[in-house]
Formats: sequence, structure tokens, C-alpha cells
Amino acid sequence: MGKGNNKGGHRNKDNGKLGKGDAKLGKKRIPLTDAHEWISFDDPEEERTWVFDVTFLLSGWTCIFGDGCQGVLTGPAPELVQGCCSYGAHFTDDEDIARVEAAAETLTDDQWQFASRGRRLGTVKQSRGGDLVTRLVDGACIFLNRPGFAGGPGCALHRAALERDERPLDLKPNVCWQLPLRREDTSEDDGRVTSRVMQWDRRHWGEGGAEFHWWCTEARDAFVAKAPVYERLRDELIEMVGAPVYDLLVTYLAERRRDHPLAHPARERA
Repeated sequence: MGKGNNKGGHRNKDNGKLGKGDAKLGKKRIPLTDAHEWISFDDPEEERTWVFDVTFLLSGWTCIFGDGCQGVLTGPAPELVQGCCSYGAHFTDDEDIARVEAAAETLTDDQWQFASRGRRLGTVKQSRGGDLVTRLVDGACIFLNRPGFAGGPGCALHRAALERDERPLDLKPNVCWQLPLRREDTSEDDGRVTSRVMQWDRRHWGEGGAEFHWWCTEARDAFVAKAPVYERLRDELIEMVGAPVYDLLVTYLAERRRDHPLAHPARERA
């Protein structure tokens, strides 16, 4: 297992400023405002290299849906309580669609505000770009219960899973349970795969992400949990990388967190 790599240079422990590794332009020092630490190691069972965003996984990020989340519209809209559900979910494959459609059939009217519409029209439709996505109702995902609903606002699938003592990731679309985590795979000519697991940034939404008024992995308000991401999102990470790789990752992170790891950039923002 390799060591974490802080590409932004080391930090001066006395004042928190970057030291010899600072990026420079001539004699002018350029501040690094978005530095992250990474670790890479080889998969023990296949031709794959894993690369993990140590800074995010050790951070105190937590979902603040309904508790300060401003949503992903072009202006702040906490009163809508839409979180990142305003545009529906893009499905990754047929298995993803089948799982969500099967889950939708089990939802009750008490759990799902738009149950009658979903049963009548279906929950999946094709976007203008040709992607298969969850149907939208009144400007947000059909599975999103709105303020005023007797059961309260939030994802109907998520609520049903918690009420059944099941994992939300077993009912929700892949992109929904993975956020704010993201995995990207690239293949070399020799067949070896590099898999990167990182935080989901606004750029990962495509061009539309630049128009968001707010995004949670940039917001200091979302980095308030005491336990690190790698512990709180254990099930999601194991689903994404497998238990053997997760165990290797935890062994490293548990040691790294005791040695003054690089603070997440969002914690430095006002």
C-alpha cells in the first residue's frame, strides 16, 4: 500500500501555510485553495489500481438535507427542501432501472406522495438528451415528497428503506446512494484498470453544475460530522469497491487520521 500523496506540498505546522512545495509563478506564491491528499494501491485480486481521495474520506462531510441544504438551483431555495433531487436521477444501466421500479411497486401511499401518478405514468422516462431518468413532477424527482406531505419531505425510497430497517442503497438509483461519492474507471492499453474514488464535485454534473448557487462538497456547513466519511458511508464504499479493498483502505485511513491530515478545503472557507 502506498503512502498518501499531498501534491500541494507540505504544511508548516506553526502557521498552517504551505512550505517548500508551494506552487509558484516566478517569485510570486500562488495559494492552493483546493488541495487534496490521495492514496493509491494495487487491488489484491485483480489487475486494478485504486486511487482514493483521502482528504474527503477523512472529512466530516454529512448530508444536511432539510437542515441547511440550499439545493442545486441557480439561487438558494432551502424552503423547497429538494436537496439534489431537482433534476431527477440518471440511471446507470438496466439493472439500476429494474431495481428502482421493483422498489417503487412496494411503496405505500403513506410513504410516497406521488404514488398514484407514478403507478399511472411510470417512474422512468427518456430525457431530451436520450438518457433514461426518473420522471419529474412539479420541478423535481417523482420520488421526492414535498413540504406539506403528511409523511414529511424527502425521498420516498429512502424513507421506505429506513422504515423496513433496510439499506437505502438497495432501493434508490445508483447515482442517488453514491452521492457525494464518485467512482471513475479508466483502462490502459494492456487491460489494467485505474479506479478513482473521490468526492462528487459540481463539475461532475456537467455544464449545468457551474450554474448551481450552492454545492455541498464546497460548503463549510456540510462538514460538521464528528465521524469521518469513510466510517459513516461504510456500506456505500463497500458496495463501490468491495470489502477486501475497503478493509485495506480503512487500515491506512485509521492511521492517517491520527497524524494531522490535510484539512478539507471547505473547512477553510468562510
